[in-house]
Amino acid sequence: MPYQIKTYLRCLVLFGWLFSFSVHAQLHVEISGVGASQIPIAVVSFSNEALAPQLMSIIIKDDLKRSGYFKLIDTIRSVSETDEINVADWKSEGADAVLVGSVHKTEDGRFDVRYKLFDTNKSSVLSAFAIAATPQYLRVTAHKIADDVYEKLTGIRGIFSTRIAYVTKMSKNKRGYQLEIADADGESVQVAFRSNEPIMSPSWSPDGSKITYVSFESKKPVVYIQNLVTGMRTLLANFKGNNSAPVWSPDSNKLALALSRDGNTQIYTVNYDGSGLKRMTTSSGIDTEPHYSSDGQTIYFTSDRSGGPQIYRMNASGGEARRVTFSGNYNIAPRISPDGQTLAYISRRDGKFQLYALDLGSNQELRLTDTHDDDSPSFAPNSKYILYSTAIHSRGTLGMVSVDGRSKQRLTTQAGDVQNPSWGPFIK
Repeated sequence: MPYQIKTYLRCLVLFGWLFSFSVHAQLHVEISGVGASQIPIAVVSFSNEALAPQLMSIIIKDDLKRSGYFKLIDTIRSVSETDEINVADWKSEGADAVLVGSVHKTEDGRFDVRYKLFDTNKSSVLSAFAIAATPQYLRVTAHKIADDVYEKLTGIRGIFSTRIAYVTKMSKNKRGYQLEIADADGESVQVAFRSNEPIMSPSWSPDGSKITYVSFESKKPVVYIQNLVTGMRTLLANFKGNNSAPVWSPDSNKLALALSRDGNTQIYTVNYDGSGLKRMTTSSGIDTEPHYSSDGQTIYFTSDRSGGPQIYRMNASGGEARRVTFSGNYNIAPRISPDGQTLAYISRRDGKFQLYALDLGSNQELRLTDTHDDDSPSFAPNSKYILYSTAIHSRGTLGMVSVDGRSKQRLTTQAGDVQNPSWGPFIK
C-alpha cells in the first residue's frame, strides 16, 4: 500500500497559541475497568524513536490502553515498517493487529514518522502513513496515529488528538482559579486564563478555535468568549443579575445561555458578537443549563417548572418545552451526545449526585458512576466517553467513563481542585 502523506497545518495554527502561555502541572491518569471485549494488539517500539524527544510507541500504547477497547500484547522488539513482517508469528502470540513504524530526523529539524498497521487474521495492511512533524508536535502526531488505529479496528473515530478544558481551583498557597487546556490524556497542560475570582462553565466553539466561559472577576457572573489562537477576550453578556451557562450552537453563529435580567433565570440566545438577544423560555420557575443537539434543532435545559429540577427540551427556535427525565426527583446538567442517541445528566438519589445516561431510543437509564458528588458532564466528540467532575475525599477531580460504564478513568493534579470540564471538538 503506498504511503499517504498527512499534514496538520490546521492543528499547528489552532494549537500554536498554547506555547505562548506558561505550562501548568500535568493531570495524572488512573485507569479502573475496561471494555466488555478487547482487541488484542501489539504496538512495537518504532525503529529509531529514541532520536525523538517523545517515544511515539509509548504514547500510542497509553492512548489505546486508556480507551478500554484494546488489550496490549507485551513485546520488547523494535520493528520498522520497512521490515518483513511475519503476521503468523504475531497471530501466534495472540495479537489480532500489529503496529510497527520508524522515526527519522530530517535536515530541517523535523521528524518523519512512518507506520503500518497489520491485520493478522487477514494478513493484510489496514493502514500506512507518513507524517512530518516538528519536535513540539510529536505528541499530537502520536495521538493522531492512535486515532487512526482506533478507527481502523473499531470503526469509530478516535478522540486521542482532541483536547479538554477545565478549571483548576488553586491550592491554599496559590490563591485563584485557572482555565486550563490539555490533551485528552491530561498531558501538555496550558493556562488560557487566570483570575483571583471563580471561573465556570467553559464551552468550546464547534471549530475548537474559541472557548466561552463565566468569570466572576467583576464580582458577578459575566460571560466572555476567548479566541484560543490570539488569546483575545470578548465580553458577550453582562446584563443585570446572573449571566451563566453559555454554550455554542453547532453552526457557531449563536450561543444559548441563562440570564436573570428580567427576573427568574431563563434561557436566551444571542449572536456570537453579542447582538440579537432573544428570550427562549417564559416559565414561572428557573430555566438554566441549555445545551444544543448536534443538528442544532433542539435545546435541552434544566427547569424546576414541575416542582423540582428536571430536564426538558424545546425547538431551538422556541415554542413548547417537553419534559425528558421522569426517574428521580432531581435531574440537572443535561448534555446530549454528538450522535443524538444518549442524554447524560446528573441525578440526585439517596443523597448522592451521580452521572446517568439515558438511551433516547429505548428510554433505558444507566447509572455510570459510583461517586457521590458528580457534576458537569461533557461528551467526547465521538459520543463514546463522558468527562465529568466529581470529588474524592473532598478534593475536586475529573472522571472519564465510557457510555456503557465499563471503562473508567480518573484525572487528578496536585496543584488544586479540578472542575467544570468541557471536551473539545474534532479538529477538521
